[in-house]
Amino acid sequence: MASFDTIQFKNKIIPEIIINEARTALSHYPELEEVSIEFKFKSSLKKSFMKAQPKFSSIFKSREKRAYIILMSKIFKIDGMQLPIKDIPENVLIGWLGHELGHIMDYHTKSSLNLILFGIQYSISSNYIREAERIADTYAITHAMKDYILATKKFILNHSSLSEKYKARIRRLYLSPDEILLLVKEQEVN
Repeated sequence: MASFDTIQFKNKIIPEIIINEARTALSHYPELEEVSIEFKFKSSLKKSFMKAQPKFSSIFKSREKRAYIILMSKIFKIDGMQLPIKDIPENVLIGWLGHELGHIMDYHTKSSLNLILFGIQYSISSNYIREAERIADTYAITHAMKDYILATKKFILNHSSLSEKYKARIRRLYLSPDEILLLVKEQEVN
């Protein structure tokens, strides 16, 4: 039986079951070393497996004192398919976490008012969701997580048990593997 006990180190709270993957993902984001982040399991997340957000109690604090939470499902449930987190390949989980940390990098640049506006726009506009998800992927790629992000995309898009409806949503809102490789090439040129 997998342990869902948490481990606290520095200003991070991480469930024991993902400690290695979380530490690997965090190692790509040295800018987040002093940022308070809690990785927390939630019984169900609609339409997603993970999501990052500022802790409500810290939204009006200065960026230096703001805290974030990455909510995760213990079981990846989409269209009747169920995959426990312990069965997700390590590099895929690292990529997922790296993407969520990309969201935190983006949130950390925003003022309190801009965070609130972001939340409103994200909840009502699919174009805004697309832009936000692409920004998170871009942060992960610029933080040397290309291989992890590609593994995550390929896992989702090539998983035979996932519905075409879900895969179409991923294709519509997130960078494709080809777009990721193009972004990496652009970075190598600059």
